Amino acid sequence: MFAARASGLVKLLGLCLTAGVLLAAMVFPLVGGLGLASNRAADTVDQTSGDLAKGELPLVTTIQDMNGDPIAYLYDQYRIPLESKDIADTMKGAILAIEDKRFFDHQGVDWQGIARAAAKAGVDGGATQGASTLTQQYVKNYMAFVLGADNEQEAWEKATEATIGRKMREARVALQLEQQMSKEEILTGYLNIVPLGNQTYGVGAAAKAYFNTTADKLTVPQAALLAAIANRPSSLNPGASPDKALERRNIVIDKMRENGAFGADETEAKKKAEEFKAAPLGIVEDLQILPKGCVGAGDGPIYGFFCSYLLDYLREAGVTNKELQRGGLTIKTTMDPKATKAAKQSAEQQVPKTQNGIANVMSVVQPGTDKHRVRALVASRDYGNKAELGQVARPVPAEVLPFGPGSVNKVFTAAAAMERNIIGIDKQMDVPKVYYSKVYPNGGAPWKVENAGNYGEKMTLTQALAQSPNTGFVMLQEKAGLSNVVDMAYRLGMRETLQGANRAGEPLKEDKSNGPSQGDWTKQNNAGSYTLGPGATSVLELANVAATIVSGGTWCPPSPVEQVLDRYGKPMPLKELPCEQAVNTELANSLAQGMSQDTASGGTAAEAARSTGWNRPVIGKTGTTEEHKSVAFMAATPQYAGAVMTYADGNRPEVICANPIRLCGGSNAGVFGGQVAAPTWFNAMKAIHDGLPAAPLPPAAGRYK
Repeated sequence: MFAARASGLVKLLGLCLTAGVLLAAMVFPLVGGLGLASNRAADTVDQTSGDLAKGELPLVTTIQDMNGDPIAYLYDQYRIPLESKDIADTMKGAILAIEDKRFFDHQGVDWQGIARAAAKAGVDGGATQGASTLTQQYVKNYMAFVLGADNEQEAWEKATEATIGRKMREARVALQLEQQMSKEEILTGYLNIVPLGNQTYGVGAAAKAYFNTTADKLTVPQAALLAAIANRPSSLNPGASPDKALERRNIVIDKMRENGAFGADETEAKKKAEEFKAAPLGIVEDLQILPKGCVGAGDGPIYGFFCSYLLDYLREAGVTNKELQRGGLTIKTTMDPKATKAAKQSAEQQVPKTQNGIANVMSVVQPGTDKHRVRALVASRDYGNKAELGQVARPVPAEVLPFGPGSVNKVFTAAAAMERNIIGIDKQMDVPKVYYSKVYPNGGAPWKVENAGNYGEKMTLTQALAQSPNTGFVMLQEKAGLSNVVDMAYRLGMRETLQGANRAGEPLKEDKSNGPSQGDWTKQNNAGSYTLGPGATSVLELANVAATIVSGGTWCPPSPVEQVLDRYGKPMPLKELPCEQAVNTELANSLAQGMSQDTASGGTAAEAARSTGWNRPVIGKTGTTEEHKSVAFMAATPQYAGAVMTYADGNRPEVICANPIRLCGGSNAGVFGGQVAAPTWFNAMKAIHDGLPAAPLPPAAGRYK
C-alpha cells in the first residue's frame, strides 16, 4: 500500500513539475537553460500560429471542361472547407462534449484539466486525461496534416510524441492562436482539419462520404459518430469496425446529454439520448468519396487521356505537384465534351477497345491566331490501369509514339519546296514509276524508290498531295533539301516529335544520353525516307500542324488550359510558349488549297469522305507506313483540325489489315490511311461540326500557284 502511494506521489510530483515547466514556457517565451525554446523556436511558433490563423488547409483541385463542368479532381486530402454557419450545432456540440467541454472557458490551455489529470495519475496511476484542449488538438492536427502532409505517418508520430518539448510548443502555439482567432473560428478550423477516415478530412467531406449529406444537416447520431471517430479513424472505422464505432458513438451521445445538449429536463434528456443511441450507424452502402485523379475522372475511360496530358502540360508550365494536389485550384480547360465523345465513339467504331494489338487514337485542335485549343484527346482504348481490359494509362493521343505517319510527311516536303519557289500547287512535278536516288544512297548503291500505285509520269503538286506518289516527293525533297524539310516540319508543329524525342520515340533525357533527337538523327544520317514518314510521331502535333496551316501559318502550342485559378479565385501565371508565325500567310493559304483535293475523285481519302457523307471544304493528307503497321490521316477545316493514327500497339507489332480490322502478319494486303484513320476523322468531325456553317478555305496566292 505504501509503495503504491509513494509511486502515485512521484507521478503527481512529476506531472506538477511538467505543468510548472509548461507554465513557465508560457510566461517566459525564452527558456534558454532548457534548450527547448530559442529565438528561432519562438519565430517558428509565431509562424505556425500565423499560418493556422490564415486557415490555408490542403484542398481539392477541380478540373473543369470548357463549359465549367467538373471532369476530374486532384487531392491528397479530401476536404470540403466550411464556414461556421455551414456546420450544424449538433456537430459542434458533439465534438465539444467528447473532446473539450471547457472549450469556451480556457484560453487555449486548460490548466484545470492539467491539474485534474495530474491528480488522477497521482491517485490511481491512470494515464493522463483531459489535458489536451481542442485548440491544442487543432495545432497538433495542423502539424501532422498540413506541415507534415508529405509524410503523414511520420508527422503524426512527431506531433503526438510524449515529450515536454512537444507539449510546450503545442501549448504555446495554442495560447497565441487564442489571441488571434475567436473561439468560433478555432472550433470551425478544427472541424475542417480533423481526420475522419476513408481519405476524408473535416466534417464537410465526412458528412458527404458517410451519410451523403451536408454538414449543416447532420443529425445527433450522425454528428456523434463523426465526433466519435475524430482522430481515431483507423480503430473506429464504421465500415470495418461497426460495433466499436457504435459503442463510441453512444458514449458521445451520453456526453452530449451530460452537457445539456438535450435540454435541462433530465428525464426528457435521457429519453432523447436513448432514442438517439438506438439509431443505426446509418452510413451509406457505397461511401461517397470524391473520385481522385485522371483514372477517376468524370468519364475516366474517355476523359483520362486529356486529363493526363493536361497535368503534364501544367507541370511544364510551372504548376507544382504540391499546388495540384493540395492547392485547391480551379483548372479551366479547353476540353470539349461533345467533341471528345464524338471522337471516342468514332475511334472505337473503327477499332474496338479490346482489339488485340491495334489501337486507334485521335486528337482535335481548334485553329486560331492567338491560341490552339486542344478540344479532344481520345483512343479506341479506354484510359485506365486494367491492361487485361485493353486499358492504357498514358496520354497516347498526345505523346510521341514509336510509329510513323507515313505519307503525311509529304506535306512538309511540299511546304519546304513551295517556300523556296521550287514548285507551286498548280505546277507539275515528275512522278516516275521507279526512282533511284543518288542523294540518299542505300549503302553504296542508289536508293530505289517505288510507288504504291499507278500514276501518270507527271502531275501537279495538288494532285500529288491527293494521290501520294512516293517517287515525286523524294525527288522534291532532294531539291528542297532534307534539312529544310525537317525544319519545316518542326516549324509547322512537329516540335516534341523532332527535338524532344529520339528516333524510337523515347523522351530525350536531360543529358541527351539516349539521343540524338529524331530531327538531328534524320539530318545526320541523310535519311531520305523522312518524306515517307517512317519515324516516331505525336498525333496531337500532327493535328496542330493542320491547325497551323488553316490559321494562316500561325503556330501556337497545343494548349489544354484556359486558366488556372488559385484557392482565392485569382489567376495563376503559366509559362506557355507564345504563338509565332511559322510560315507566311500566303504560303499557308496556298498549301491549304494544295491539300484540298484529298477527298476529290482519285484522292486517297475520297472513299472515306463519300461513305461518311462528308460535304465540307477540307484539307487532308493520308499516310501509310511501308510495313502497314501504322496509318494516319491529318486534316482540317477552318473551324477544327485533327489527326488520327491507327497502329499496332502490341509487344510485337505486325501488319494491320482491314475489313475486318485485325493483325495479319506476313500479309501483303495491309491497311491504308484512307481505310481506317480517315473514316475515324470524318465520322468524328461530322458530329463536331454539327450546326456550324460550312467555311471556305482561303484562296491561294499567285506566287505559290
